[in-house]
Amino acid sequence: MIVTLTVNPAIDRTITVDRLAFEDRAYILSTKDSPGGRGINSSCVVHSFGGETLAILPAGGTSGKRLSDFLCECGFPVVIVPIRNKVRTNLTITDRHGLTVKLNEPGPKVEKAELARIERAVKAKLDQADWLMLCGSLPPGVPSKFYAQLIHLAREHEVKTLLDTDGDALQEGIEAKPTVVSPNQQEAERLLKTALLTRTHYLQAAERIQTMGAESVILSLGSRGAVGAFCGRMIEVIPPRVDAVSPIGAGDAMAAAFLWAMENKDDYKDALRWGVAAGTASAQLPGMRFATLEQSREIYKGVEVRRVE
Repeated sequence: MIVTLTVNPAIDRTITVDRLAFEDRAYILSTKDSPGGRGINSSCVVHSFGGETLAILPAGGTSGKRLSDFLCECGFPVVIVPIRNKVRTNLTITDRHGLTVKLNEPGPKVEKAELARIERAVKAKLDQADWLMLCGSLPPGVPSKFYAQLIHLAREHEVKTLLDTDGDALQEGIEAKPTVVSPNQQEAERLLKTALLTRTHYLQAAERIQTMGAESVILSLGSRGAVGAFCGRMIEVIPPRVDAVSPIGAGDAMAAAFLWAMENKDDYKDALRWGVAAGTASAQLPGMRFATLEQSREIYKGVEVRRVE
């Protein structure tokens, strides 16, 4: 089973407009609220692909109640840790041409006792887990070492870990030696304090991140696919050219499909091919929607895997 932890979940409000243009009006075509957060998104993808998953998250306030109601319809088990403060609301504005603006609230302050309850909830499920996905930003009150602590805890239970976060939590988490770390290009640039502009830069970045402590690295490059560093081997995974409508959430789909494929076949090369296929297929869909297994399989056929010598 793949257990996901979303420490900073959200209500994701997606507004679709006719066009986004600087200093000009846009007309709203549709508005949709849905459960949000990288771990929740990942569990949705794993479940839709037929995998076994469980999502752990804190929730409080009226928005937390709405989030809980949304999650009742997702079809996979959820463990909700009560907190006092309300869940954040994130805003995504996208137009019909794929231009997207994403605005995230920092999230509720989490008290020390609440954080301890979250950690206990994770620990209670590790005996059932093959993988633990540690996903997304940390809200106020959560120390940047929190993911690192959970990586050590998972290792004690012989559970593999995938780390998908940013900033200090990413750096400290990598130093704790997760099984896989999956930054996108912007997160890797902030981590390494350098711009990544060329193919050589991408390959060097994946290699550098691996030397920082991660066993394996997946560097997500959006429409350019991904670079993977696994057990001394480097691969490039290149998707077919598609018309992207909304890239938001494509990275979550990639990480989730990667672990789903690892559970089925335990082959890093094929798993990253599936991950890139799912991310690419999801980017073709409007709003915060994720591709189905069949939609991803169609893209998978056109995904190219190259070994870097």
